[in-house]
Amino acid sequence: MVGILVARTRGQEPTLSGPSFIPDGSASTLAGWHTLGQAAWHADQGEIVGNGTNGSGWLVLDRSFQDTGLYTAFQCAGSCDTGVLLRLRHTPDGMQGTYLAIKDSDLKAYNVTLDHDGNAVQQKELRSAGGQIRFAPPPPDPSAPVHPVRFPALPSAPPGVTIPISRPPQGIRDGQWNEVELLLDADILRAFMDNGGGQASVAMDEMNGYGSIALYVGKGCEVRFKNVAYKDLAIKKDPPEEVGSRFRMQRLSPFYYGWSAAAADFNRDGKMDIVSGPFIYFGPDYLTSREIYPAEAYNASTQYSMNDWVEHAYDFTGDGWPDVLTTSHAGGGKDGAVLYVNPKGESRRWEKYKVVPVIQSEETVMKDVDGDGKPELVYEAEGYMRYAKPDPANPTGTWIIHTVSEKGPWPAHGIGVGDINGDGRMDILGADGWWEQPPAGSGDQPWKYHPVAFGSWERASPGGSEIGVYDVNGDGLNDVVTSLEAHGWGLAWFEQKRDRNGDITFVKHMVMDNYNTKNAGGVTFSELHGTAIADVDGDGIPDFIVGKRFWSHLDDYYDSDPYGPAVLYWYKTVRNPKAPGGAELIPQLIHNRSGAGSDVLAVDLNGDGRMDIVTSTRSGTYIFWGKPATGKGH
Repeated sequence: MVGILVARTRGQEPTLSGPSFIPDGSASTLAGWHTLGQAAWHADQGEIVGNGTNGSGWLVLDRSFQDTGLYTAFQCAGSCDTGVLLRLRHTPDGMQGTYLAIKDSDLKAYNVTLDHDGNAVQQKELRSAGGQIRFAPPPPDPSAPVHPVRFPALPSAPPGVTIPISRPPQGIRDGQWNEVELLLDADILRAFMDNGGGQASVAMDEMNGYGSIALYVGKGCEVRFKNVAYKDLAIKKDPPEEVGSRFRMQRLSPFYYGWSAAAADFNRDGKMDIVSGPFIYFGPDYLTSREIYPAEAYNASTQYSMNDWVEHAYDFTGDGWPDVLTTSHAGGGKDGAVLYVNPKGESRRWEKYKVVPVIQSEETVMKDVDGDGKPELVYEAEGYMRYAKPDPANPTGTWIIHTVSEKGPWPAHGIGVGDINGDGRMDILGADGWWEQPPAGSGDQPWKYHPVAFGSWERASPGGSEIGVYDVNGDGLNDVVTSLEAHGWGLAWFEQKRDRNGDITFVKHMVMDNYNTKNAGGVTFSELHGTAIADVDGDGIPDFIVGKRFWSHLDDYYDSDPYGPAVLYWYKTVRNPKAPGGAELIPQLIHNRSGAGSDVLAVDLNGDGRMDIVTSTRSGTYIFWGKPATGKGH
């Protein structure tokens, strides 16, 4: 495990996030626990205190688990020598378990052997198991040459610019409450300190370890624990399947081909069709399909779709037949945008052309940025926010690329387009703020950057999916609605404010955070990676559609609550003068067993005046057909 530097912080006590899971049990007294070793333990007003004046010791839970989640906040008086032991089990010579040590500046994991009195007689540091995996690979051949992995450094902020989002400080907050969460699943132990990033190690019990949880205090130390919570990770429960009353579900495919869908009349029969992954599903019944490129289903547990993270449909070649554009940042030479050209009714796969060489944002957006009546592709690459459009003289060649920003550490998540300042020109948004489009004729110069934290940075990098720009509260100013962390928690709307000089600021109104906060409608879910903005109920006010991208980083505990229900909601925009900011976003269920992919498609497929929702996920591709409203709030 990599050492963590001590973060020396002073001032306001940090807010504790709490566990990323819904606990099975919690502890604020010594009931249900027993002691081992020389340390003294007592309960004090909801806190558990371990005192190592007379020696080190353990507080052991009287329950055993195999796959375990454990969360606690802790505070050390003076030097810090504490930790958590999982799968503590008896052996002929004593006890053994998997131990996370928190000692001053280090956070490390060990296989620990104890004698019958709780004294450590042997400990072996566990090897690293970082990455998006559930089962650890075999140890490397010690005779093989070592090739260190080097990740390219993020670009620094442009000169004179302060980025509004920064990574949480790593390490112990000296003299304050800290929090640690451990997730031991199969043979990998993941640990998160103060939500500032994760550490992962390989447990040495071949996935068969089974035993108790124990808290530790070292000799000469005093440690206070509070909000102790634990969960049996082996138990997973899905809710009974439910489709919202406004919708009827049609599943087009049960397989994982991609994370996106787009719609157009590809065969020009007057009916809207859907493209998702390699297939076009032909309207009006969407029961007939054909490939546009060779189809390959992916293992939902262990693979990513390599061809299309986001799909767009438009007549990019100008021949009157809608084409398909796929974008990906999958690596291995598959980054970029690929144009599939409609063969004009011929029963064949479509010719493809790589038209944008590099894309490094997981989300891309098609919007008319320059006001020419045609959509452009908005994305981030090589440290720049950009948009690209076909060259009318050669639409299948490399597209014309316009660079909007200076080079900076712009996140791979969260992109939006909209007129923030009301000057009639489209601005571009990212997780770290917005870029103001200059007047026509200004040339290809960087747009003016306005830093605003439209994302949050906890365990994962900041930024959500498509960022919505519309007037939420009806005051005539465009506001911003977005998920805050595609691989974590958070949904908020940002109320635009103007001072007497016309300067723009934003007030953040949280809609949904995590399991430890009060959220709109009592709805809570993580991994808000797929979003869309559309008037779902036909009241003339845009709404926000968002779903959980289930197993967003594969079948493992890399993300927060990865096995939570794969829900899809639309948040109705309600203008309410009594609500903070004059509006509220009220969640309405679409489906609770599919979620979203990298985006959500909202379109009236059959022309009946009702909004339909299309998603492509690890469990397949779905249409949620809009139905007439059945009552208030629906």
